[in-house]
Amino acid sequence: MKTLLLTTALACCALPALAGKAFVTNERGNTVTVIDTDSWEVTDEFFAGNRPRGVTVSPDGALLYVAASDDSLVRVFDTATHKEVFTLPSGPDPELFVLDHSGNPLFIANEDDNLVTVTDTEKHVILAEVPVGVEPEGMAISPDGKFVVNTSETTNMAHFISTEDYEIKYNVLVDQRPRYARYTDDGKRLFVSSEIGGTVSVMDIAESGEPTLVKKIGFEVPGVLPEWLQPVGVKVTPDGSRIFVALGPANRVAVIDGETLEVEKYIMVGQRVWQLQFTPDFQYLLTTNGNSNDITVIEVAKEKAIKSIPVGQQPWGVAVIE
Repeated sequence: MKTLLLTTALACCALPALAGKAFVTNERGNTVTVIDTDSWEVTDEFFAGNRPRGVTVSPDGALLYVAASDDSLVRVFDTATHKEVFTLPSGPDPELFVLDHSGNPLFIANEDDNLVTVTDTEKHVILAEVPVGVEPEGMAISPDGKFVVNTSETTNMAHFISTEDYEIKYNVLVDQRPRYARYTDDGKRLFVSSEIGGTVSVMDIAESGEPTLVKKIGFEVPGVLPEWLQPVGVKVTPDGSRIFVALGPANRVAVIDGETLEVEKYIMVGQRVWQLQFTPDFQYLLTTNGNSNDITVIEVAKEKAIKSIPVGQQPWGVAVIE
C-alpha cells in the first residue's frame, strides 16, 4: 500500500515535459515569432527592437540574444517569458554574432563600422573592438574557443581572430560577398559561404588554428539561373557527414557529402532561404524564408521538407531550445 501511495504521489507531482521552442527574427516586422517544436504551432510573437537579424541562445537556454540592427543594440530576452531582461552595447548596426562556449563574451559583427565588437555579457560592457574588413557579417567560433572567424562581405576575406588577445592571426581570401562561416564539431574544417561568388569555400584547420583553403564547392540546379544560386546559411551535422547550405533566391537547400564534398541533392523550400538551424536533437533543420514570410521544417534523416509555417515579415534568423 505504501508503495502504491508513493507512486501516486510522485505521479501527481511530476512536472509536464516542456516543449521545445524556435525563435524566428522578422527583419522587417521588428518581431520574434515563437514556434512550439512539438506541435509546430506559432505560440507567440513579440517586439524585438528595430530590424532584428542575428539571434542565438545562451548555453543554458535561458536567454535569447537578438541583434536589433537599427537600434545598434543586442536585446536580451527571457526564453520562458519572452520579456526583455537587459540590453548589451554592440557597436553600430550589429548583424551576426557568436557567443563564447561559456556564454561570455559575445562577438558581434558591426556591418557599418568594419569592426568586430567583443561584449561582456555579465558586466554589459565592451571589452574590445577589432578592426576587420569592409562590411563584416559572418561569425563563427572554433570548438576549442581559441579563434573567432569573421567574414567581410566587401573585402571578400575570412579573418581569424585570436580570443586570447583579439588580434587577427590569419586572413583567407574567398569568393565574392562571404556571408556565413561554420566549423565542423571536431574543429578540423571550416566552411565559408560566398553569396555573389556562388560558392562555399572549404578550409582545413591545423591544430594551431591555421587555415588552408582546399576546395570551393559550386552549385548547379536545372532550370535555375546561376545568379540565383546564392549560398548564405551553413549547418553541419555533428558527425560532419552532411553539410546543408541555404541558397537564397534559388529557394533550395543544398545537401553536401562531408567526405567527398560533392553536392548530393537539393531540397525545395520557401522563397529566398536565408539562415538555417537544427533542433537540439538534430532531427529537424529549420530554414528562414525571407520573401515567403515562413519557415520550412526539413526532416534531416530523410532530407525532405515536411512543413511550412507562416511567421512574421521577412524572417531572417532562427534559434532553437529544448
